[in-house]
Amino acid sequence: MAARIKLAFVFLCLLLMACKETTTKKELKPSQEQSYKEKYRPQFHFSPSEKWMNDPNGLVYHDGIYHLFYQYYPDDIVWGPMHWGHAVSKDMVHWEHKPIALYPDEHGLIFSGSAVVDINNTSGFAENGEVPLVAIFTYHLMEGEKAGRNDFQTQGIAFSLDNGDTWTKYEGNPVIGNEGIKDFRDPKVFWHQDSQNWIMALVAGDHAKFYSSKNLKEWKYISDFGKNQGAHGGVWECPDLFPLEVEGLEEEKWVLIISINPGAPNGGSGTQYFIGDFDGKQFNSDQKEPKWLDYGTDNYAGVTYNNVPSGDRIFIGWMSNWDYARNTPTEKWRSAMTLPRKLSLKKHGEEYWLVNTPLDQVETLAKSELIGEMLVEEGASKEMEIEGLNQSKVELKTSSRDFTLLFKNDLDESLELTLNAKDSVFVLDRTKSGKVDFQSEFGNKKHHMPISIEEKSNYEMKILLDWSSIEIFLNGGLYSMTEQIFPSEPYNTLIIENRDGQEKIELKPIQHMETIW
Repeated sequence: MAARIKLAFVFLCLLLMACKETTTKKELKPSQEQSYKEKYRPQFHFSPSEKWMNDPNGLVYHDGIYHLFYQYYPDDIVWGPMHWGHAVSKDMVHWEHKPIALYPDEHGLIFSGSAVVDINNTSGFAENGEVPLVAIFTYHLMEGEKAGRNDFQTQGIAFSLDNGDTWTKYEGNPVIGNEGIKDFRDPKVFWHQDSQNWIMALVAGDHAKFYSSKNLKEWKYISDFGKNQGAHGGVWECPDLFPLEVEGLEEEKWVLIISINPGAPNGGSGTQYFIGDFDGKQFNSDQKEPKWLDYGTDNYAGVTYNNVPSGDRIFIGWMSNWDYARNTPTEKWRSAMTLPRKLSLKKHGEEYWLVNTPLDQVETLAKSELIGEMLVEEGASKEMEIEGLNQSKVELKTSSRDFTLLFKNDLDESLELTLNAKDSVFVLDRTKSGKVDFQSEFGNKKHHMPISIEEKSNYEMKILLDWSSIEIFLNGGLYSMTEQIFPSEPYNTLIIENRDGQEKIELKPIQHMETIW
């Protein structure tokens, strides 16, 4: 679980009392969904109808339904006693809110975790031929933390026999105890066919631990990874381990995703990854330096779906950062998820790179044109007034090695994107993008992403701009940045400055993105 909150003793007591009194009654019903027209409300990203949300949890597909569980506090727009919120989708684009799935109990709050489809009923939870969904999560016993203990996080499970509509906690919880590790959480579980075992990856402060099980109830520790590899500027969180075929090669590699807070390249929270091999017991990687899934400051705690029928590895992240997550200027709800993305592996030279691009289904939202295609000539500048720019898809193709895109509104607030391939850097500047003073870390500096683009190479950029976010994908997702933005008024002007004296910029038609609500 990605929360790092230090609450005062009295406030904790009040929260826990409120939790015990209300969690058996309060539900997030579909009828609570409003028009989704509040200021800054994302129009094509998932957000809760109200209150606080953080990490995606339990991402799993079963029987035609994609489940999105998430860290949720139903009583306020700041972090509090954690539940599992729940939403479902048939297309990974449009979402339906469901009642809260998991509530705190005597073992603690319900922190992050995963869910699996127990097709062979290894758990024995099904009695009449049903297929159990099994959720695996971290219990966080607040009383233990307040008492100064270091064993207050344990792992529990729950099961559903009706495809996630109702859940029953396992009477033998917790299934993994804690022998004294302060940060011991975020189990991601999957079925490993070769060893015929369930494998669990979880984090323990500065490294990952792996466990195996035959029945999801009894777990055996098998190995560690990462004490001396990767970034260690903060606590490791939200692991995910999975195999991917390398594009264009008859080769399979294993990918380990690890979120870290703090310690990201542009400050605060971020997600690193490792490429290696897994034999059912040990994950090994010869990767020396950390690699980052996203260089923006607002893609954290992301994990991937289990049991996707296509075999695709679909990723969703929490679109925020613990530096300022509790202070963003929304009033009814707080936080959104990134767009769902397909992960793939590419090899450049001797190195493997994790590529992430929006799912093809996202493209179905791009329908009407806001402005047609055009060219920005060598060394020229183009200014376009575009209503609806804050809910759009912008794409361009070019060999220009030096240009800037400037999104502006009538208040002269601006979001600036600059590519300088000569210096091997892409820069996002949101310091004047709108509301930035709600937290010092939000708008205090430009954000840099190292890039490597060959001389005269042709490349593409895709930008998806929503009411309070921007997601940028370069070279088919080889490079990506995700950032929140809070303009006082929507952007309605796009300026493209092409400083390259030899290459044009081809701007594709800018398209309106339909609302998913």
